[in-house]
Amino acid sequence: MDNVKILVADDEKDIRDLLKLMLESAGYEVVSAVNGKDAVDKFDESISLVILDIMMPKINGIDACSRIRENAEVPVLFLTAKSAESDMVEGFEAGGDDYLTKPFSSTELLLRVKA
Repeated sequence: MDNVKILVADDEKDIRDLLKLMLESAGYEVVSAVNGKDAVDKFDESISLVILDIMMPKINGIDACSRIRENAEVPVLFLTAKSAESDMVEGFEAGGDDYLTKPFSSTELLLRVKA
């Protein structure tokens, strides 16, 4: 998994730290963002996957996904507490490729990341 860089955006530090630990243990390089604006600012062509929370300050995950999609076709996985079908529809319509709700299984997350 050389040079597989994942951008993780979540306003909850504990979630960011957990994801960073899990993903780095699996061999991925992780770039962390504290909100949607930070994610958009940190995104570049070296990122292979974006994991976005939806409910974040400054720019929410849906808008961050749309902005990233204006310039790139990188896969986007929403990882969020929002579990209603309408939330999933909104995530996919914004350009998301996958949607996983919190609390999540670390095994399932790593399988989805690998896919």
